[in-house]
Parts: sequence; C-alpha cells; structure tokens
Amino acid sequence: MSRIIVDKAIVECDAPILRVGEDGSFPAVPASGLVFVSLPQYLAQKAELTARGDVGVWFAPADEPEVLGDEAAGLAYIAVEFPAFTDGRGFSIGRLLRERYGFTGQLRAFGDVFKDTLNYLARCGFNAFVVRADKDIEDAVKGIDDFTEFYQSAVGQPQPLFRRR
Repeated sequence: MSRIIVDKAIVECDAPILRVGEDGSFPAVPASGLVFVSLPQYLAQKAELTARGDVGVWFAPADEPEVLGDEAAGLAYIAVEFPAFTDGRGFSIGRLLRERYGFTGQLRAFGDVFKDTLNYLARCGFNAFVVRADKDIEDAVKGIDDFTEFYQSAVGQPQPLFRRR
C-alpha cells in the first residue's frame, strides 16, 4: 500500500492507474476497489464503469478536458499525469475541470510531483497528490502551504490581490 496526500493529510491508497496497452487494447478493470482508467478507456466503456461508482478517470497531458465536458461534474475521482516537471499542461487541465466543467471531487496529480509543485497544483484545484517515490512525502506535504498570499487569482481564491484590498 502506498501513501499519498489527500486534503493536506497523508493517507494509504492502493488505487492503480491502468494504462492502455501498446497495441491500443484496454486493460482489464479489477472487480472492486478504486481504480483509475485512461480517458479513452472511460469513454469506450462508460456505461459499465460509471455503474461501479469507484472508477476514476485519468488524463494524459495531451487529453482535452472538453472531451469529458460537463460529465466531469458527475465523477468522484479524476487524476492528471505530470510526466515531467517541464510539462505544465496538467495545471491547465486541473483548472479547466474545476472552473469550466464543475468538477468537485478528488483531483489527483501523479507523475513528476514533489514539494516545490504542490502549492501551485493546489492553486489550480488539485487536492490529492501522488508524490514521486524518490521524494519524502512527510516533507512534501509542507509544500502545500509554502506561500500564504498571492497576487493572482486561483481556483480557491478567484479575486486577485488588488481586488481584496
């Protein structure tokens, strides 16, 4: 069982992220327990997956949130992959899911996620983080509150600083 950060607390979680095979085939979904399937698999098997209730959708950096659209509001779990520190597309995906498509469930970041990125991810609406295995999760959780005041607006603070004065 691995440990992740959810709502600023470290919790145990063993939810697998299922990946599409190299031949384009979808992996078998376990009969029970939280699992994350790719956006293409979710769209192809939507009826059976939504009936379960414990299935999350994960977005690759090139996936467009518009494909899921307002259906996002009906999901409990969405994860977004950050394959490299230099790839910031996931920040936009998270913010779009929250602000444009009404997603209110657990928004999980995984991949190249570590202390220095958690505060920025939280500002984009992420509330769950799978920290890189080579980083200390106890230290990383402190990164969520590294800064207390911001000039720009964010998911949790829609007013920029000059409007809050």
